[in-house]
Amino acid sequence: MRTVGRCLLVVLTALTPAALVSTGPAHADDTPPSAAGQPPQTLRFGVRLQGVRQVKRRLRELGFAPGAPGPEYDSALRMAVWAFQKANGLPALDRVDAATRRAMARPARIRPLVPGGSPSRVEIDLTRQLLTVWRDGRAVLVSHVSTGARKSYCDRGHCGFADTPPGDFTVGERVRGWSTGPLGAMYYPVYFNGGIAVHGSTLVPRRPASHGCVRVPLHNAIPLFRMLRPGEPVHVRRPVLSWAGRA
Repeated sequence: MRTVGRCLLVVLTALTPAALVSTGPAHADDTPPSAAGQPPQTLRFGVRLQGVRQVKRRLRELGFAPGAPGPEYDSALRMAVWAFQKANGLPALDRVDAATRRAMARPARIRPLVPGGSPSRVEIDLTRQLLTVWRDGRAVLVSHVSTGARKSYCDRGHCGFADTPPGDFTVGERVRGWSTGPLGAMYYPVYFNGGIAVHGSTLVPRRPASHGCVRVPLHNAIPLFRMLRPGEPVHVRRPVLSWAGRA
């Protein structure tokens, strides 16, 4: 019997997943990078600049999937930048500023939520809203997420408390493509705690906003589906952060 998901309603249209990722056309701006000797310009969400390619390349090297290559600062890159900024103790912003560039040059080490855990596992940080996939003791994918909003809800006759409970779980059922439950639609859901799943969504804000599921950007849904295998450990934690934004 298929697991029933507890996730936020997503209104679907006749768009491809790639189209759903975009929040609008990027500005047609092919202005060349700053001249030699000048500080790098701040890159903002929505621009189209050659400097964006370099940012995407660097994020990909560091394990923060930025989506398709190209000069567009699109929604996929926007959420990859958020993930990187949060992982480095910076505020999640809609721009790559000087502080973000410095962190990209000397990034913080990704610290495990579960030291001594299985070499291959998934960790979900409810405080920073980050998901990290570990392989052979190395962080290979870090994604921005939106988890349970931690408030009561009633939606289409279903009422409850929106929460993603901390704990230790394992990967269970995996469903290809779009799946629809009583509380909404999910893209490539991977269940790990009853009706709670990691799944792609068109709506992954900077705050916890789901009914309990772990929403990830659409461009990360299929890679996660392929990476997460049944029985793999999933650790959900709510760490207390230091002033620098790190546990």
